[in-house]
Amino acid sequence: MSHAWMPSSPCGDGCVGGTPAEVGTLRQVWRAVTAVTAILCGVMIALALLLPNKQRESAIRLWFHAVLRAFGVRLQVHGARKFQEIPKRGVLVASNHVSWLDELAIDAVQPIRLVAKKDIKSWPVLGKIITAAGTVYLDRENLRELPQAVSELTTSLRNGSAVGIHAEGTTWCGLASGHYKPALFQAALDAGVPVRPIVLRYRIGDHLSTQPAFIGSDTLVDSIRRVLKVRGLVVEVHVLDEIAPGRAENRRELAKLAEEQSNRLTSTELEIAPSTGDTHRARSITPLVA
Repeated sequence: MSHAWMPSSPCGDGCVGGTPAEVGTLRQVWRAVTAVTAILCGVMIALALLLPNKQRESAIRLWFHAVLRAFGVRLQVHGARKFQEIPKRGVLVASNHVSWLDELAIDAVQPIRLVAKKDIKSWPVLGKIITAAGTVYLDRENLRELPQAVSELTTSLRNGSAVGIHAEGTTWCGLASGHYKPALFQAALDAGVPVRPIVLRYRIGDHLSTQPAFIGSDTLVDSIRRVLKVRGLVVEVHVLDEIAPGRAENRRELAKLAEEQSNRLTSTELEIAPSTGDTHRARSITPLVA
């Protein structure tokens, strides 16, 4: 159980390389100022909680989208435009994990309750907003927290919420990926709700990019600086078909189904951007299967 719950990624500093086109210094400053302003405006999102459900969700979604754009990142959604196929029916959203931008991209599609590691809670301003959105924080080194987290997620799913997990359990560079960890999939089984796999991909032009990755010795500031500099960064959110309740007998089977469905979403129309020291270069890129 402990080895399954505390994953590690081989992705390191060498996985973030290449020399992508950068915007000028003034544009970088403008992005930084705009991003800080957008994040600070997030405190006003508290007012959105007074709105009816549909208007509240739209206001929060648009705010996350605005923060992405402030950082110079464009969002493209492929597949369903919402994670919940049936309104007010719970769904466990299982995604890969590349960057601190992942949470922004996911909530820009549909605001959901996310499971995140505890250090996000201490992020300036943004951490407070993510916390206010109902994020469940986990200390991945403390297995005693796991049953409580699964119980809390199960309750949310039974109450009709969309709950998001990063199924790999840690960040990867975006070229390589990790096996999906089964522990949190138990909540979907206990609640009797479907799992919605999604795949996040970052690209610049026609190339997959590791620039947004949050790995190795990166600090949050290091990663933010790279994102502020890069020109033409796009985050793709691929919303895949739901995995219906009953297709898996246990959490391991369910995690495997989600992982297999997500792994089919790789593409030959996107080449891997040049990188120095990339240990994942040999990974094959197979045709897109939606």
